[in-house]
Amino acid sequence: MTDKIKLGISTCLLGEKVRYDGGHKLDRYLVNVVGPFVEWVPICPEVECGLPTPRESMHLVQTDNGLRLMTGKTRIDHTERMIKWAEKRLDLLEKEEICGFVFKTKSPSSGMRDIKIYSQAGMPLSKGKGMFASRLMERFPYLPVEDEGRLNDAGLRENFIERVFVYFRWLQFLADGATRKGLVDFHTDHKYLIMAHSESNLRAMGKLVADPHAKEKKELLDEYFINLMEGLKLNATVKKNTNVLQHIMGYFKNQLSSEEKQELLDVIEKYHDRLIPLIVPVTLIKHYTKKYREPYLSRQHYLNPHPAELMLRNHV
Repeated sequence: MTDKIKLGISTCLLGEKVRYDGGHKLDRYLVNVVGPFVEWVPICPEVECGLPTPRESMHLVQTDNGLRLMTGKTRIDHTERMIKWAEKRLDLLEKEEICGFVFKTKSPSSGMRDIKIYSQAGMPLSKGKGMFASRLMERFPYLPVEDEGRLNDAGLRENFIERVFVYFRWLQFLADGATRKGLVDFHTDHKYLIMAHSESNLRAMGKLVADPHAKEKKELLDEYFINLMEGLKLNATVKKNTNVLQHIMGYFKNQLSSEEKQELLDVIEKYHDRLIPLIVPVTLIKHYTKKYREPYLSRQHYLNPHPAELMLRNHV
Protein backbone atom coordinates (compact mmCIF):
# COMPACT_ATOMS: atom_id res chain seq x y z
CA MET A 1 0.00 0.00 0.00
CA THR A 2 1.06 3.56 -0.73
CA ASP A 3 0.48 6.30 1.84
CA LYS A 4 -1.76 8.22 -0.55
CA ILE A 5 -5.24 7.26 -1.66
CA LYS A 6 -5.58 6.28 -5.31
CA LEU A 7 -8.85 7.49 -6.80
CA GLY A 8 -10.06 6.72 -10.30
CA ILE A 9 -11.61 9.58 -12.26
CA SER A 10 -12.92 10.37 -15.70
CA THR A 11 -10.01 12.18 -17.36
CA CYS A 12 -12.05 15.14 -18.60
CA LEU A 13 -12.85 16.12 -15.00
CA LEU A 14 -9.16 16.90 -14.48
CA GLY A 15 -9.27 19.44 -17.29
CA GLU A 16 -7.81 17.23 -20.02
CA LYS A 17 -9.26 17.90 -23.49
CA VAL A 18 -10.47 14.39 -24.25
CA ARG A 19 -14.19 15.00 -24.78
CA TYR A 20 -15.87 14.10 -28.07
CA ASP A 21 -15.99 17.81 -28.94
CA GLY A 22 -12.32 18.36 -28.05
CA GLY A 23 -13.16 20.06 -24.78
CA HIS A 24 -12.99 19.16 -21.09
CA LYS A 25 -15.17 19.31 -17.98
CA LEU A 26 -12.74 20.52 -15.33
CA ASP A 27 -14.15 20.07 -11.83
CA ARG A 28 -12.40 22.59 -9.62
CA TYR A 29 -13.58 21.07 -6.34
CA LEU A 30 -12.14 17.68 -7.22
CA VAL A 31 -8.89 19.10 -8.55
CA ASN A 32 -8.25 21.90 -6.06
CA VAL A 33 -9.86 20.61 -2.83
CA VAL A 34 -9.77 16.80 -3.05
CA GLY A 35 -6.68 16.63 -5.28
CA PRO A 36 -4.04 17.34 -2.61
CA PHE A 37 -5.16 14.28 -0.64
CA VAL A 38 -5.35 11.71 -3.43
CA GLU A 39 -3.41 10.32 -6.35
CA TRP A 40 -5.67 10.51 -9.39
CA VAL A 41 -5.90 7.56 -11.76
CA PRO A 42 -7.41 9.22 -14.87
CA ILE A 43 -9.34 7.10 -17.37
CA CYS A 44 -11.10 8.13 -20.58
CA PRO A 45 -12.59 4.93 -22.03
CA GLU A 46 -13.28 6.38 -25.46
CA VAL A 47 -9.77 7.73 -25.99
CA GLU A 48 -8.02 4.79 -24.35
CA CYS A 49 -9.89 2.26 -26.48
CA GLY A 50 -8.45 3.99 -29.57
CA LEU A 51 -10.93 6.68 -30.64
CA PRO A 52 -9.67 10.14 -31.68
CA THR A 53 -10.33 13.55 -30.17
CA PRO A 54 -12.49 15.19 -31.37
CA ARG A 55 -14.84 12.40 -32.50
CA GLU A 56 -18.46 11.76 -33.33
CA SER A 57 -20.68 11.58 -30.29
CA MET A 58 -22.01 8.17 -29.28
CA HIS A 59 -25.14 6.69 -27.74
CA LEU A 60 -26.26 3.46 -26.11
CA VAL A 61 -28.62 1.68 -28.51
CA GLN A 62 -30.82 -1.32 -27.74
CA THR A 63 -30.66 -3.79 -30.63
CA ASP A 64 -31.58 -7.40 -31.31
CA ASN A 65 -27.94 -8.20 -30.40
CA GLY A 66 -28.18 -6.46 -27.04
CA LEU A 67 -27.00 -3.08 -25.86
CA ARG A 68 -24.54 -1.45 -28.28
CA LEU A 69 -22.32 1.63 -28.18
CA MET A 70 -22.85 3.41 -31.50
CA THR A 71 -22.03 6.75 -33.11
CA GLY A 72 -25.01 9.04 -33.46
CA LYS A 73 -25.00 9.82 -37.18
CA THR A 74 -22.86 7.23 -38.97
CA ARG A 75 -24.11 4.35 -36.74
CA ILE A 76 -20.64 2.85 -36.36
CA ASP A 77 -20.67 0.17 -33.65
CA HIS A 78 -17.78 0.51 -31.16
CA THR A 79 -19.12 -2.03 -28.65
CA GLU A 80 -16.56 -4.80 -29.14
CA ARG A 81 -13.68 -2.31 -29.16
CA MET A 82 -14.89 -0.86 -25.85
CA ILE A 83 -15.51 -4.23 -24.20
CA LYS A 84 -12.13 -5.64 -25.18
CA TRP A 85 -10.33 -2.56 -23.84
CA ALA A 86 -12.43 -2.45 -20.65
CA GLU A 87 -11.58 -6.03 -19.69
CA LYS A 88 -7.84 -5.30 -19.86
CA ARG A 89 -8.15 -1.94 -18.08
CA LEU A 90 -10.12 -3.42 -15.19
CA ASP A 91 -7.42 -6.03 -14.69
CA LEU A 92 -4.89 -3.22 -14.32
CA LEU A 93 -7.17 -1.26 -11.97
CA GLU A 94 -7.40 -4.24 -9.65
CA LYS A 95 -3.62 -4.21 -9.30
CA GLU A 96 -3.57 -0.44 -8.74
CA GLU A 97 -5.82 -0.78 -5.68
CA ILE A 98 -7.96 2.28 -6.26
CA CYS A 99 -10.23 3.27 -3.37
CA GLY A 100 -13.04 4.81 -5.38
CA PHE A 101 -14.05 6.25 -8.75
CA VAL A 102 -15.59 9.54 -9.89
CA PHE A 103 -17.50 9.12 -13.16
CA LYS A 104 -18.60 11.69 -15.73
CA THR A 105 -22.31 12.43 -15.67
CA LYS A 106 -24.31 11.48 -18.80
CA SER A 107 -21.40 9.76 -20.58
CA PRO A 108 -22.43 6.66 -22.60
CA SER A 109 -19.14 5.05 -21.58
CA SER A 110 -18.45 6.51 -18.12
CA GLY A 111 -21.84 7.51 -16.72
CA MET A 112 -22.89 5.48 -13.68
CA ARG A 113 -26.62 6.25 -13.83
CA ASP A 114 -29.48 7.66 -15.92
CA ILE A 115 -27.73 7.21 -19.28
CA LYS A 116 -30.28 7.35 -22.08
CA ILE A 117 -30.76 4.16 -24.06
CA TYR A 118 -32.20 4.62 -27.54
CA SER A 119 -34.07 2.41 -29.95
CA GLN A 120 -32.58 1.68 -33.36
CA ALA A 121 -34.96 4.32 -34.68
CA GLY A 122 -33.40 6.89 -32.39
CA MET A 123 -36.18 7.11 -29.83
CA PRO A 124 -35.41 7.15 -26.06
CA LEU A 125 -36.39 3.81 -24.52
CA SER A 126 -35.03 3.74 -20.98
CA LYS A 127 -32.02 4.64 -18.87
CA GLY A 128 -29.01 2.64 -17.74
CA LYS A 129 -25.28 2.75 -17.02
CA GLY A 130 -22.38 3.63 -19.30
CA MET A 131 -20.61 0.68 -20.91
CA PHE A 132 -17.35 1.04 -18.97
CA ALA A 133 -18.96 2.23 -15.74
CA SER A 134 -21.32 -0.75 -15.60
CA ARG A 135 -18.43 -3.20 -15.99
CA LEU A 136 -16.35 -1.47 -13.33
CA MET A 137 -19.27 -1.53 -10.89
CA GLU A 138 -19.89 -5.22 -11.59
CA ARG A 139 -16.21 -6.06 -11.14
CA PHE A 140 -15.85 -4.04 -7.91
CA PRO A 141 -19.35 -4.03 -6.36
CA TYR A 142 -18.27 -2.51 -3.03
CA LEU A 143 -15.93 0.15 -4.42
CA PRO A 144 -17.14 3.68 -3.56
CA VAL A 145 -18.32 5.32 -6.79
CA GLU A 146 -20.08 8.59 -7.63
CA ASP A 147 -20.43 10.99 -10.51
CA GLU A 148 -19.38 14.61 -10.35
CA GLY A 149 -22.98 15.79 -10.65
CA ARG A 150 -24.11 14.06 -7.46
CA LEU A 151 -21.01 15.32 -5.65
CA ASN A 152 -22.54 18.81 -5.78
CA ASP A 153 -24.83 17.59 -3.00
CA ALA A 154 -23.04 18.17 0.33
CA GLY A 155 -24.47 15.04 1.98
CA LEU A 156 -23.62 12.74 -0.92
CA ARG A 157 -20.17 14.30 -1.19
CA GLU A 158 -19.46 13.62 2.49
CA ASN A 159 -20.76 10.06 2.22
CA PHE A 160 -18.58 9.29 -0.80
CA ILE A 161 -15.37 10.74 0.61
CA GLU A 162 -15.96 9.05 3.95
CA ARG A 163 -16.35 5.66 2.23
CA VAL A 164 -13.19 6.28 0.22
CA PHE A 165 -11.14 6.84 3.38
CA VAL A 166 -12.62 3.76 5.09
CA TYR A 167 -11.91 1.68 1.99
CA PHE A 168 -8.32 2.93 2.06
CA ARG A 169 -7.93 1.98 5.73
CA TRP A 170 -9.38 -1.46 4.94
CA LEU A 171 -6.76 -2.01 2.22
CA GLN A 172 -4.09 -0.96 4.70
CA PHE A 173 -5.49 -3.45 7.21
CA LEU A 174 -5.29 -6.21 4.59
CA ALA A 175 -1.76 -5.19 3.62
CA ASP A 176 -0.70 -5.37 7.28
CA GLY A 177 -1.73 -9.02 7.49
CA ALA A 178 -5.43 -8.84 8.38
CA THR A 179 -5.26 -10.79 11.64
CA ARG A 180 -8.36 -11.58 13.66
CA LYS A 181 -7.11 -9.33 16.45
CA GLY A 182 -6.50 -6.63 13.83
CA LEU A 183 -10.12 -6.96 12.72
CA VAL A 184 -11.32 -6.41 16.29
CA ASP A 185 -9.14 -3.29 16.47
CA PHE A 186 -10.41 -2.06 13.08
CA HIS A 187 -13.99 -2.52 14.24
CA THR A 188 -13.33 -0.72 17.51
CA ASP A 189 -11.80 2.24 15.69
CA HIS A 190 -14.79 2.53 13.34
CA LYS A 191 -17.63 1.71 15.75
CA TYR A 192 -19.24 5.14 15.94
CA LEU A 193 -18.57 5.92 12.30
CA ILE A 194 -20.51 2.79 11.33
CA MET A 195 -23.25 3.54 13.88
CA ALA A 196 -23.82 6.91 12.21
CA HIS A 197 -24.77 5.07 9.02
CA SER A 198 -26.40 1.78 10.05
CA GLU A 199 -26.98 0.30 13.49
CA SER A 200 -28.21 -2.96 11.94
CA ASN A 201 -24.95 -3.43 10.01
CA LEU A 202 -23.01 -2.49 13.14
CA ARG A 203 -24.79 -5.24 15.08
CA ALA A 204 -24.04 -7.80 12.38
CA MET A 205 -20.38 -6.81 12.35
CA GLY A 206 -20.28 -6.82 16.15
CA LYS A 207 -21.36 -10.46 16.18
CA LEU A 208 -18.55 -11.32 13.78
CA VAL A 209 -15.81 -9.70 15.87
CA ALA A 210 -17.29 -11.00 19.15
CA ASP A 211 -16.23 -14.51 18.11
CA PRO A 212 -13.69 -14.04 15.30
CA HIS A 213 -12.63 -17.70 15.39
CA ALA A 214 -16.13 -18.99 14.62
CA LYS A 215 -15.58 -18.70 10.86
CA GLU A 216 -12.77 -19.38 8.44
CA LYS A 217 -10.63 -16.28 8.12
CA LYS A 218 -11.55 -15.50 4.50
CA GLU A 219 -15.27 -15.93 5.20
CA LEU A 220 -14.94 -13.74 8.29
CA LEU A 221 -13.17 -10.94 6.43
CA ASP A 222 -15.46 -11.10 3.39
CA GLU A 223 -18.64 -10.99 5.48
CA TYR A 224 -17.31 -8.15 7.59
CA PHE A 225 -16.22 -6.11 4.56
CA ILE A 226 -19.56 -6.53 2.79
CA ASN A 227 -21.44 -5.37 5.89
CA LEU A 228 -19.01 -2.48 6.28
CA MET A 229 -19.39 -1.08 2.79
CA GLU A 230 -23.12 -1.75 2.48
CA GLY A 231 -23.73 -0.06 5.81
CA LEU A 232 -21.65 2.99 4.93
CA LYS A 233 -23.62 3.52 1.70
CA LEU A 234 -26.58 4.53 3.87
CA ASN A 235 -26.48 8.25 4.60
CA ALA A 236 -25.49 9.47 8.05
CA THR A 237 -28.57 11.58 8.80
CA VAL A 238 -28.96 14.28 11.45
CA LYS A 239 -31.00 11.85 13.53
CA LYS A 240 -28.33 9.13 13.32
CA ASN A 241 -25.52 11.55 14.10
CA THR A 242 -27.44 12.92 17.08
CA ASN A 243 -27.76 9.39 18.41
CA VAL A 244 -24.00 8.88 18.06
CA LEU A 245 -23.21 12.19 19.75
CA GLN A 246 -25.44 11.26 22.68
CA HIS A 247 -23.73 7.87 23.00
CA ILE A 248 -20.32 9.54 23.00
CA MET A 249 -21.42 12.06 25.62
CA GLY A 250 -21.96 9.16 28.00
CA TYR A 251 -18.21 8.65 28.21
CA PHE A 252 -17.88 11.99 30.01
CA LYS A 253 -20.60 11.55 32.64
CA ASN A 254 -18.05 11.47 35.46
CA GLN A 255 -15.68 14.10 34.07
CA LEU A 256 -17.73 17.02 32.81
CA SER A 257 -18.83 19.77 35.13
CA SER A 258 -22.50 20.67 35.15
CA GLU A 259 -21.73 23.71 32.99
CA GLU A 260 -19.78 21.60 30.47
CA LYS A 261 -22.57 19.02 30.30
CA GLN A 262 -25.14 21.69 29.63
CA GLU A 263 -22.95 23.30 26.98
CA LEU A 264 -22.53 19.99 25.17
CA LEU A 265 -26.24 19.18 25.43
CA ASP A 266 -27.12 22.60 24.02
CA VAL A 267 -24.71 22.18 21.09
CA ILE A 268 -26.04 18.70 20.27
CA GLU A 269 -29.62 20.03 20.42
CA LYS A 270 -28.80 22.89 18.08
CA TYR A 271 -27.24 20.44 15.64
CA HIS A 272 -30.34 18.23 15.92
CA ASP A 273 -32.49 21.27 15.10
CA ARG A 274 -30.26 22.00 12.05
CA LEU A 275 -29.12 25.35 13.42
CA ILE A 276 -25.40 24.50 13.35
CA PRO A 277 -23.26 22.04 11.33
CA LEU A 278 -21.94 18.71 12.64
CA ILE A 279 -18.43 20.08 12.92
CA VAL A 280 -19.48 22.17 15.97
CA PRO A 281 -20.48 19.36 18.39
CA VAL A 282 -17.70 17.14 17.04
CA THR A 283 -15.11 19.84 17.72
CA LEU A 284 -16.36 20.28 21.27
CA ILE A 285 -16.28 16.51 21.87
CA LYS A 286 -12.73 16.37 20.49
CA HIS A 287 -11.79 19.10 22.95
CA TYR A 288 -13.19 17.12 25.89
CA THR A 289 -11.61 13.90 24.60
CA LYS A 290 -8.21 15.55 24.72
CA LYS A 291 -8.83 17.43 27.94
CA TYR A 292 -9.94 14.35 29.87
CA ARG A 293 -7.70 11.94 27.99
CA GLU A 294 -10.49 9.55 27.04
CA PRO A 295 -8.59 6.66 25.34
CA TYR A 296 -11.55 4.91 23.68
CA LEU A 297 -12.82 8.06 22.01
CA SER A 298 -9.36 9.20 20.98
CA ARG A 299 -9.15 6.26 18.58
CA GLN A 300 -12.59 6.77 17.02
CA HIS A 301 -12.46 7.65 13.31
CA TYR A 302 -15.89 9.21 13.71
CA LEU A 303 -14.17 12.23 15.22
CA ASN A 304 -11.60 12.45 12.41
CA PRO A 305 -12.96 10.56 9.37
CA HIS A 306 -11.15 12.66 6.75
CA PRO A 307 -8.93 15.76 6.53
CA ALA A 308 -10.50 18.89 8.03
CA GLU A 309 -9.42 20.83 4.91
CA LEU A 310 -12.16 19.06 2.93
CA MET A 311 -14.74 20.85 5.11
CA LEU A 312 -17.26 18.03 4.64
CA ARG A 313 -18.99 18.54 7.99
CA ASN A 314 -19.33 22.29 7.71
CA HIS A 315 -22.74 22.30 6.03
CA VAL A 316 -26.11 22.60 7.77
